[in-house]
Amino acid sequence: MTQSSILVTGGAGFIGSNFVLDWLQSSQDSTRPLINVDCLTYAGNLKNLEGVATHPGYTFARADICDRERMDELLAKHQPRAIVHFAAESHVDRSILGPEAFVETNVRGTFVLLEAARAYWNRLSEQDRAAFRFLHVSTDEVYGSLGAEDPAFCETTPYAPNSPYSATKAASDHMVRAYFHTYGLPAIITNCSNNYGPYHFPEKLIPLVITHALEGKPLPIYGDGLNVRDWLYVGDHCAALRLVLERGRPGETYNVGGRNERSNREVVETICEILDELRPGSQHCPHKQLIRFVKDRPGHDRRYAIDATKLERELGWRPRETFSTGLRKTVEWYLDHPAWIADVVSGAYRKWMEQNYQDRIEK
Repeated sequence: MTQSSILVTGGAGFIGSNFVLDWLQSSQDSTRPLINVDCLTYAGNLKNLEGVATHPGYTFARADICDRERMDELLAKHQPRAIVHFAAESHVDRSILGPEAFVETNVRGTFVLLEAARAYWNRLSEQDRAAFRFLHVSTDEVYGSLGAEDPAFCETTPYAPNSPYSATKAASDHMVRAYFHTYGLPAIITNCSNNYGPYHFPEKLIPLVITHALEGKPLPIYGDGLNVRDWLYVGDHCAALRLVLERGRPGETYNVGGRNERSNREVVETICEILDELRPGSQHCPHKQLIRFVKDRPGHDRRYAIDATKLERELGWRPRETFSTGLRKTVEWYLDHPAWIADVVSGAYRKWMEQNYQDRIEK
């Protein structure tokens, strides 16, 4: 077994690619090798990883986690000490329009990966079995919706998913938990709040608003704009995952949150204010004039909030970024990377945007 290597699924996606970059850029040799397994769907982008493409410790394998034979082959070849499982369909709106893909990737894909991991783990020596970890990265959406005065989600909050996306992630969480309790597979689950930061595919709120505002397009806000999310800078999330992988206890769940609750309307207005400051000569100033309230999506959860006390107490993690500092870094990143934006907003992305918003009307 190569004691230092880890295998990451979905490492060309938003959070996955940030994790890969963070992991490899902290070591410029091959002492902590990483194998990135991604099937490169619409949200997978190898351009995110150009900075580490030639890193001696980096290997990319294009593969689908639903392909058991390929998963077995990769595990046998690379002998990782851990699997970090990001690969998932993750957009609520897409799950409403086409839930089958979410069942296939999030449920069946996780099952296939668990089976491959279990078979691989069973063949390891006793020492390597004890050191192995399966880290499953999930979402706070599995807990459902909170009222305005409800306490934040904690690790014992009952699951109550309200969208096909969150239901399939909940199912995958339950499978991971079952493999620990039934088979002893040393698995850990993390449930995070809404991530934001560099390389975020612009169908999600923050990158969508930034890219639309730069082009003078309408900035759509669902419903009354008062739906609340807890925002977590992706770099802080990656730091938490490294700690959980290193010192987290198998069989446990750790919630990861930024302690930054904001309404969607507040998020959009803040982005507009930052753009007004950074692009004062834009013909679209003030950017708030671009805001449009559109028909709400079905089953839209009202509020999410994460209580990360367990992670903070047991592993000493704290988010480094406030929402103010993290959001400014994010806007600046998009302003500095117009070529990346131009590449990802072409073709399939435009078709998706038209499909999702064509039947929504302004209020």
